[in-house]
Amino acid sequence: MAIVEALLGLLAACVVLALIARWAGLPYAVVLVLGGSALAFVPGLPKVSLDPELALAFFLPPLLMGSALRTDWRAFRASLRPILVLAVGAVLFTTVAIAVVARFLLPDLPWAAAAALGAIVAPPDAVAAAAVLQRLRISRRIVTILEGESLVNDATALVLYRFAVAAVAAGSVSLDGVGVAFLIAALGGVAIGYGFGKGLIWISRRLDDTLLETALSFLCCFAAYLAAEAVHASGVIAVVTAGILVGRRFLIIYSPQTRLAASAVWEFVDFVLTSLVFILVGLQLNDILDGLAGRNPWFIAVVAVTLSVALILSRFIWVFPATLLARLIPAVARRDPLPPWRHTMVVAWAGMRGVVSLAAALALPLDFPERNLIAFLAFCAILATLVVQGTTLEWVIKRMGAEEPMPAGLDLAEAEVLRLVADASLADLQGRLESPLDGAIAADLIPEYRDKARVFLGVAKGASRAELTARLQMRLAALRAGRARLLAHNEASDLPDDLLQKVTQDLDFEELRLRQLLGTGRSHG
Repeated sequence: MAIVEALLGLLAACVVLALIARWAGLPYAVVLVLGGSALAFVPGLPKVSLDPELALAFFLPPLLMGSALRTDWRAFRASLRPILVLAVGAVLFTTVAIAVVARFLLPDLPWAAAAALGAIVAPPDAVAAAAVLQRLRISRRIVTILEGESLVNDATALVLYRFAVAAVAAGSVSLDGVGVAFLIAALGGVAIGYGFGKGLIWISRRLDDTLLETALSFLCCFAAYLAAEAVHASGVIAVVTAGILVGRRFLIIYSPQTRLAASAVWEFVDFVLTSLVFILVGLQLNDILDGLAGRNPWFIAVVAVTLSVALILSRFIWVFPATLLARLIPAVARRDPLPPWRHTMVVAWAGMRGVVSLAAALALPLDFPERNLIAFLAFCAILATLVVQGTTLEWVIKRMGAEEPMPAGLDLAEAEVLRLVADASLADLQGRLESPLDGAIAADLIPEYRDKARVFLGVAKGASRAELTARLQMRLAALRAGRARLLAHNEASDLPDDLLQKVTQDLDFEELRLRQLLGTGRSHG
């Protein structure tokens, strides 16, 4: 029962801290880490240790899968070059930069151990990036690049990390071997992820069960990760490949009911796991400090601050030159012109670290040189990037003028798509007018669909969006009146629960659609 009580306590703490983050207007990842660090020192509370293998095998696959399912493949493919420049190039550069700084500050630290530290803190975290970016309205291309980088860069960092650990044990390692190992791990991960993704698509097409299809999507991410890791391929790339593959076919292979249910389940799991990850990161501080007993605290603090600053600066040193130098290649300049410097600034500043870095540090062998110190420095790097960059990213985006204005009314592209749908529906109904069985029913429905087509056509042609907003608000008010009448009737007549749930679910879906069109978000009333 102890583990159940601990889990429930952590979930309760996550909810409270998330509410505090919302009230304070801060990224909840930052508040969760700070809150977890504070809880670690509360007397009487049981210690909660983060098993590094559990952290990677349990938390990482579903979080990566959820992000991959939402990834726009066309945008990802169009931004593949800058994604790889960050996910591979920036990770390699950061690893070397941190290793050099660590050796300068700690001359007795072996080069391989310094490289391990660099690999540990090099990759920005997918969870940390999403936790901050979802609160902001910025260029879709920036979001694609940052999310794409955080989906892939763990593979690069983990390969470097494993070779650095092996080098400490063996005394040396071949640099050529690192490149070959990364290529094999990447290709193996793509192949395994492709196989599991195709398998999930094949099975889901033959099922008609929302619960089973949703459960299989979770099993797929874990199976792809564990299978890839078992053959020393990249589990990260396997999960990302499977997720993107399934995400591309999401609208085709799943029924509307499954899509709605699966989206809700994945959103809930994403919140729970993300919250637990960050609060568990904070809870490790006490154990990490215990391993530094007897060390000079001022010297350790100087090393931690210096390495954290070097970590943040190294991303700037890589991102700006890489962005500029790439445009010296004519083919790149034609296909992808130089972005505004404000966008480059946002990409450089969004380098928050997270659970992968801490799990890798805690997974170091017990006899690894300066293991406890490396774990502490990794924790400080995570905390520094989350607190410094995570809390100021929104300010930087607004200060740089990189935030996109909220569109007034319905987006023109969305209006055009809705018009096409309404036109097709209208054409189908008009084709049924001559039918002796369906003609009368079609005639009753045609005015409604003609009204939809006319409204969206007017918006697409630049007509007043105020008219559309008024129409949608009037539909929403009418729907609310209908729901109120339904609930009053239920109080008087005591409708069967299944009937009441069915009708209210239909009304809820319609209200959600209207609110999405109005851009007013969710209703809790």
